Amino acid sequence: MLRFVLLLLLPCSLILASRLAAAPLDLKFASYNVRYENYEDQGWRAWPTRLQRLIATIRIMDPDVMGVQEALHSQVADMCLSLPDYDFYGFGRDDGKTKGEYAGVFYRKERFQFDREDGGIFWLSATPEIPGSMTWGNKIPRIVTWLHLRDQKTQRGFTVYNTHWDHMHQGSRVESSKLITQRIDDRRHRSQPVVLLGDFNATEGNNAVDYLAGRSKEWTNTLLDPYHKLHPQVSSRRTLHFWRNNKDGWAKVDHILVSPPVQVKKAAIIYAPDGKTPASDHYPVSAHIVWP
Repeated sequence: MLRFVLLLLLPCSLILASRLAAAPLDLKFASYNVRYENYEDQGWRAWPTRLQRLIATIRIMDPDVMGVQEALHSQVADMCLSLPDYDFYGFGRDDGKTKGEYAGVFYRKERFQFDREDGGIFWLSATPEIPGSMTWGNKIPRIVTWLHLRDQKTQRGFTVYNTHWDHMHQGSRVESSKLITQRIDDRRHRSQPVVLLGDFNATEGNNAVDYLAGRSKEWTNTLLDPYHKLHPQVSSRRTLHFWRNNKDGWAKVDHILVSPPVQVKKAAIIYAPDGKTPASDHYPVSAHIVWP
């Protein structure tokens, strides 16, 4: 009798596993350059003053996973205290520990499982494992933080990359794009989806961005730009506003790119409400996607 019960349980468990594997992965992503804490920023621009505005903006986006750029260690600590329903993974770019700006990732702690052996940091240079390395003309270390998350609802996994490219040197941005594609191609979970978040300091039409986003034929495993897919005709797409709260112009340097096939439900630049001051010198971007 016991053998009969076990034989019944085995195919049932296989059916359940197959259903979980086939369940769509419905996720909301965000990318937010939070502006480093600069003590020359006074009044409404000061970090203690704008922190709660920034948290309120994040709550409006309600992301499952969010990449942040420019956050210093103390800012990460403040955000972690203000976002208790999220865990954080990231490192300082200067030493791979706590020094310098982070390009880290917040993710919902109740929804995702993360094995810290399945994540890390690399530098955007010819020596990517050497902390603080710079070889492509940039004068500031540039990094990528990556981690593999497993959705506990569906038991499906995906890999997150978050980056902040150089603001001055185009050669560095091009080489950064190529290195990221190599790491995506060589990732451990190659059959699972990928999302790339970040401040690229480059807009659509820039070779480094187009290399990633399917507008170049040089990389076959291309990613998709949810914002461009939903809003191809929008001419004013600005995220970098230099504290001016200006929505006009072609300055969308903040990006979310995802691997196809994918359904894009929503993609937006999150502007400050009318009459309100922004929480950073960048507007964040968000995307709601479904991986089938």
